[in-house]
Amino acid sequence: MGKSKRNSPKPDSNRAQRLAERRAAQEQAANSETRPYAGLAAECDLVALREFVPSATAVVKLAPGVNAEREVTVSTVLPGAVSALVRAGAEPIGFIGLQTQFQSGNPAADLAASILWTQTAAPGASLDHAPVEGAPALTEVLDPGAGLDIVVHQDFNWWVPADVTPDPQVAATIQQATAAIMPSARLELGADLPGAAWWVDAGERAHLRWVRPEDEDALMIALARVHAAGGLHLGEGSRFAGSFRTHGLLVPVFDLDRERHADEWIAPATEFGARLAAALASDEPLTSEERRSRDGLRSRQVTLR
Repeated sequence: MGKSKRNSPKPDSNRAQRLAERRAAQEQAANSETRPYAGLAAECDLVALREFVPSATAVVKLAPGVNAEREVTVSTVLPGAVSALVRAGAEPIGFIGLQTQFQSGNPAADLAASILWTQTAAPGASLDHAPVEGAPALTEVLDPGAGLDIVVHQDFNWWVPADVTPDPQVAATIQQATAAIMPSARLELGADLPGAAWWVDAGERAHLRWVRPEDEDALMIALARVHAAGGLHLGEGSRFAGSFRTHGLLVPVFDLDRERHADEWIAPATEFGARLAAALASDEPLTSEERRSRDGLRSRQVTLR
């Protein structure tokens, strides 16, 4: 007896479209990297620059096996949200944008392919979308042990060389992009505290977003221990807002009194980091109160705006 065709959607039906979209989403999820920047010392900073830092740049160190013809600078976003460009000059420089208009679903491959493109592209050329097919592993392109010396900008004047006067259209674009920037700063907490802690003034209040490198479940348990002990805060003028997940990492978020300067949160964040480190080192079973804290914290998801 043949199979019924009742459940087969017509090619032009809404159901067929939904099924096609679902399959495409599943395929993209299968091809995407859960933790694309794993294995790099700069992992947490790359996640921050890609996800929420408005304007920042950093010269990267390429892996020893790469035939490096030009210096490469990674940035948050480039003009037109392109993937890469080569700035002309006596010594052409490659620029990589992490916040791009077109993405493959594999940020590691996008970055690796964009970096390699800058080494051979003509000065003045730009790349809308990196050709990721056949791209090597990112750890073969970037030096895995090198961190990022990040320069945070409060404008987009770095889009043009310092000795160049932009034409009126470019100047207007820079001014428009700069007007949308939320003041941001990376908190320098010391080498013994892992991750990347970023302060941002979002208008009504400020936030601290701390990209952490630990396993998500282990970090959530540690946060629960700290919360149950009454230490999930950065002192007066702060409160724990929740967390979000991105690129396989968990990012705790604190609401802060925006009247205080970013540097004023370094000491409180350092103290919190010490409490969290002690909780991460504990292998004791969770108490009933800590389990309740963990369950409550899991539901406190925040959304980037």
